[in-house]
Amino acid sequence: MNGVRPRPTWLLILAASLPMFMASLDNLVVTSALPVLQREFDATIEELQWFVNAYTLSFAGLILVAVALGDRFGRRRVFTLGLALFTVSSVLCALSVESWQLIAARAVQGASAAALMPLSLTLLSTSVAPRLRPMAIGIWGGVTGLGVALGPLVGGAVVEGLSWNAIFWLNVPIGLLSLPLVLTVLPESFGRRVRIDLVGVGLASAGLLAVVLGIVRAESAGWGSAQIVATLAAGVALLGMFVAWERRTADPLLSLGLFRDRGFSTANLVGVLFSFGIFGAIFILIQFLQIVQGHSPLEAGVLTMPWTLAPMFVAPLAGLAVPRIGTRLPIVVGLAFVAVALTWIALVLTEDVAYGRLVVAFALAGVGMGLVIAPSATAVLATIRDEDNAKASGTNSALREVGVALGIAVLTAVFTGAGGTLTPTGYVDAAVTAVLVGAGVVGLGALAALALPHGRTARSAAGGDGSPTASAEPVGAARP
Repeated sequence: MNGVRPRPTWLLILAASLPMFMASLDNLVVTSALPVLQREFDATIEELQWFVNAYTLSFAGLILVAVALGDRFGRRRVFTLGLALFTVSSVLCALSVESWQLIAARAVQGASAAALMPLSLTLLSTSVAPRLRPMAIGIWGGVTGLGVALGPLVGGAVVEGLSWNAIFWLNVPIGLLSLPLVLTVLPESFGRRVRIDLVGVGLASAGLLAVVLGIVRAESAGWGSAQIVATLAAGVALLGMFVAWERRTADPLLSLGLFRDRGFSTANLVGVLFSFGIFGAIFILIQFLQIVQGHSPLEAGVLTMPWTLAPMFVAPLAGLAVPRIGTRLPIVVGLAFVAVALTWIALVLTEDVAYGRLVVAFALAGVGMGLVIAPSATAVLATIRDEDNAKASGTNSALREVGVALGIAVLTAVFTGAGGTLTPTGYVDAAVTAVLVGAGVVGLGALAALALPHGRTARSAAGGDGSPTASAEPVGAARP
């Protein structure tokens, strides 16, 4: 490691995972607090969407920029800056007094998180011995799952015991603890130095924003209105221009050549469909327990624990199993579990549905998520050259966040289009329709995952020591 004494593997995992824990905790902490934020800010359903999508869109639009900056100026350096900015932006979120202030602060928070997800995984995979990478990625996925698991519970406890602001103040001590740990434990690494593709950044960000804005505004303005048609058409055109630009520029933001690899392309398609369906449905369902059934934020967090805790236990086990069984089986099974669980929930959902009729479906959805998380991270990198790891991971993270933003926007549009309102009597019927759409999208993801290469991953199948062989292969190389 460039003359630096190797650090213990557990310490490397901790340093790379703790910031990710903070970011993943923050995501569902905010989602579970949406009913409270709606009351505190007198927010419309559009503003509730932007409390989430301001984060996800800035994250998706800047994640590949963060990867390029990390390659050029040092991955640990950019990771540390992102961590510091995330901590500061959390303070800005906590101090917000108007909806627009919280939306703006969430956008800054998402921009800073763009440096955390891909560089966290890259720093970990390049710091840990090759034979320990599957285990390390599995634990990393488990820690991310822990953040997801504790999000609704911690958010509910904090909101109920203190105030909504405290869900953002929570990030400050975690960030302050993580900063010295990252600087002292993780070794610096660099990638290929290229010019930052600012044109690509502008086209992709503007295109995504226009598409999501058009979907969010469509219900109030009318799908056939000139405003919505023009906004959606502009978004599609900008995204088309982005692809065309990436094909001709010397230093593209998005390496389209990576998509020649079947495993990489399929893993990314699956990631988009999974994020679209599951997080769009969660956005609808997380509010049901509070708005319709009148549970407090803490009670809602406790009731969803069978769903949110399962990935913490299942993801590491799935990561450990990948070297022996490959990525296709756990991903297909996990997506099928989630699709069945969402369908189950939709079919039994009524205003007074007993918790006992939901709990098994909650647990099944959690197990399914756990089966998808770690194997998906492995599938993305399985046949990608080591020097392309950061860009591949960044591409996957960006596309998954695009899935989150589109899922929330589309399923909310389905909800409002079906007559849904944020009231106890106007919520359930429309929510059922939206959740069924989410289940269908996840089911499509399960079918798409059947195209993943079968058998053990190329990395894990190499040699007795499990050292990677994919780095010597061309990007488009097929796996057995």
